[in-house]
Amino acid sequence: MIHGMSIEMSDFLGPLLGRAHDRLRAEVGAALAVHDLHARQFGALVVLASEGPVSQRRLGAVQGVDRTTTVAVLDALQTRGLIERRRDPDDRRVQLVHLTTEGRRMLRRAGREVLSAEQRFLASLGPEREHLEHLLRRLLDEPTS
Repeated sequence: MIHGMSIEMSDFLGPLLGRAHDRLRAEVGAALAVHDLHARQFGALVVLASEGPVSQRRLGAVQGVDRTTTVAVLDALQTRGLIERRRDPDDRRVQLVHLTTEGRRMLRRAGREVLSAEQRFLASLGPEREHLEHLLRRLLDEPTS
């Protein structure tokens, strides 16, 4: 109780957003598990497809993960032949990460599954789905599609 008011967690936006995120993350995680991928691995493939070859450091920064996590993610992807690390011809100290042909194929397959999981998650919203996406992008100052 706050100042004589009855108040519950469901009165706050943060927990609602958190629970929605957890539920979506679980559905996306299940879709990625079919391809033996984790969310950070999938995210790395998406970044590489959109930005082209990038340094390990840049990839970690874009994904918001530390160096150790980035290396572990890339090791797993490289073991499966989805990415390659190559020395940067302009700076031999830097490893550039490249998406392989198999990595592109995996991204297409897994990407379809992720989009399908997102659509199932948001299906109950009907046409309001686009409105929700627009509002979230506005809150995050991201361009709308």
